[in-house]
Amino acid sequence: MDALRFHRPVCVPWHIRLTADCAARLKKHLGTEDLDPFLDNHFFDVRCKLRSFEPLAAGHVRDKYGVVWDRSVDKDIGTPSDWPLRSPDDLDHYRFPDPADDNLYEGLAEQVAARPTLFTRYSLAMSLFERAWALRGMEDLLMDMLERPEFFERLLDAIVEHHLVLTHKALALGVDCVHFGDDYGMQTGLILGAANWRKFIKPRLARLFAPVRAAGKFISLHSCGKVQELFGDLVELGLNFFNPFQPEVMDVFGELRRWHGVLAFHGGLSIQRTLPFGTAAQVREQTRRLLEAGRDGGYIFAPSHDVPPDVPPENIVAMMEVVRGQ
Repeated sequence: MDALRFHRPVCVPWHIRLTADCAARLKKHLGTEDLDPFLDNHFFDVRCKLRSFEPLAAGHVRDKYGVVWDRSVDKDIGTPSDWPLRSPDDLDHYRFPDPADDNLYEGLAEQVAARPTLFTRYSLAMSLFERAWALRGMEDLLMDMLERPEFFERLLDAIVEHHLVLTHKALALGVDCVHFGDDYGMQTGLILGAANWRKFIKPRLARLFAPVRAAGKFISLHSCGKVQELFGDLVELGLNFFNPFQPEVMDVFGELRRWHGVLAFHGGLSIQRTLPFGTAAQVREQTRRLLEAGRDGGYIFAPSHDVPPDVPPENIVAMMEVVRGQ
């Protein structure tokens, strides 16, 4: 909390997540089945049962929203292979899973209360644009935006109403933060373009952020890609910290200086270059640079996404030696 309030923290906090295959390799390397003591994260993320999946055949799963995901290659997220809104008319008959069902949140408040020394965060994945393209398919959704904007807005509004219930449920758990996941970018820029993002996404994101702001809780947002042209808009909406902070598409040290006192960042260590292809010495050096940049607050250390399976365990160990040696 000191770091997010731009006070000098006792140490730069960290929150590091691994993909399933990366975690399996690291467990073997360390000779343990429990990585929690090794990672020693400062965050504790809670999720309701809407994040569960029904196993199907041949590496496929179905989520609670009716989307089928192919996880035969990417075992952590996957790629949509079937979705419920094949036609705009399908929205008239589509029913979201009930976000007010108390069974979805069973045990979460107790998990939060049991961790008073950790920063507790409710993770609201696929919170707007991502949920829309998963339900409709990316290509069709982008065509909807151009050719059927009324339908596009109607779908976004339905998603907002659904997620507002989830947001209020999250706040009732007593968490410190609500986290929104909603990729807006590619390596080369925004998917929708800035004008369309401001027209369609920004006012609805404001509605989702509003109850969190009113409750005095922190707001975090995940968006991959080259999206720094939106930072000013996100600050205006009340965002506290941004993830994953990709060094491939933005000057992470420059952005830390530019937004210090206004917007904090979480991430920054490259999973495309430094962690998979750097030496242990290079990993240590880049980790030290990021920690030093965050000494005066406004920064949570992490790799720029969940650590992928091509990262050598030795490089993860080198990173953690520096992080835990602060």
